[in-house]
Amino acid sequence: MSSEDVSGQSWRFCVLSWEQVQRLDAILGETVPIHGRGNFPTLSVQPRQIVQVVQARLEEKGIVVHDVKLNGSAASHVLHQDTGLGYKDLDLIFGLNLTDDRAFRLVKDVVLDCLLDFLPAGVCKERLTPLALKEAYVQKLVKVRNDTDRWSLISLSNNMGKNVELKFVDSLRRQFEFSVDSFQITLDSLLLFDRCSDTPMSESFHPTVLGESMYGDFQEALGHLRARTIATRNPEEIRGGGLLKYCHLLVRGFQPASEAEMKSLQRYMCSRFFIDFPDISEQQRKLEAYLQNHFVGMENKRYDCLVMLHRVVNESTVCLMGHERRQTLGLISALALRVLAEQNVIPTVTNVTCYYQPAAYVRDINFSNYYVAHVQPVVTSYTSSYPTWQPCN
Repeated sequence: MSSEDVSGQSWRFCVLSWEQVQRLDAILGETVPIHGRGNFPTLSVQPRQIVQVVQARLEEKGIVVHDVKLNGSAASHVLHQDTGLGYKDLDLIFGLNLTDDRAFRLVKDVVLDCLLDFLPAGVCKERLTPLALKEAYVQKLVKVRNDTDRWSLISLSNNMGKNVELKFVDSLRRQFEFSVDSFQITLDSLLLFDRCSDTPMSESFHPTVLGESMYGDFQEALGHLRARTIATRNPEEIRGGGLLKYCHLLVRGFQPASEAEMKSLQRYMCSRFFIDFPDISEQQRKLEAYLQNHFVGMENKRYDCLVMLHRVVNESTVCLMGHERRQTLGLISALALRVLAEQNVIPTVTNVTCYYQPAAYVRDINFSNYYVAHVQPVVTSYTSSYPTWQPCN
């Protein structure tokens, strides 16, 4: 991989190697099912197809797309295949101008209209309204418009967790959480090659594809990815502090560069998390949504992530009153117990001691009667057969 001087900031950019271009091409050409709810049929789309259709339709409506980029874990996978992260969502960023509410509405209408192009033959498209398409195929719809951020997100449903996420960005102050997920790969040259070249790509004949690290130094961020190092800048700027992603990275084998850095980072993240989610009900909704959205196909990691979160919050939270801290730790422990029950771990083990006051939603689960409830739990160790629960000191 060689670097290239771009806008006087060559340290932020890198030209992809032939091997990386091949991985990128494979991801863009992979058929991804968009699952419909109810009786709506499954759509089969390739990321390159939906990008091309959406971009063309936007420009027909007078909205100029400045560039299209691949972001997040898929971009990290392209740059370094053995990341330990894999990739789930396909994050595609369209750079354009969102000057008013009309532009936001137009982007949403264009995406919903494009879904008609991917319906199977024989489906009566004339009777499908935009509202019906949104209810059937859109997993998440987000609109942000304030002094610093103007963007919208349309996430298309996939039952296996590989959602196609179309993000339309005018301005976005913070575009990454950690260096290992800070990469963006510009797709325009590859998409142009698709449209204009009749000759297949080869090592000696392929488009120049540019990658960028929003963290800053591309080679430093790539080194973090290869060494599984957790690093970030100004974690207090991240909504939620990046706390849940941090615990997820720890579970996947990533580590901060030093213990001192880890302690400082954890304090910042915990403080920002509780600023953004001060109420216990907000914390519960955030945790449940994160577990639901980020562990499809690897549900066994949910428990490990909650155990890690409990440890980090217990060790590094300095901004809460004692009863608030105990309440949050209790919530995390309750969710961990629920996850174990959902995995059918608890009913089959014989060496479990649970010190726990169950929450209302846990009582709905078929727990065995021999679990004793006394105080809030802390999960200190776990094996696949015999988890051991210890009381909070």
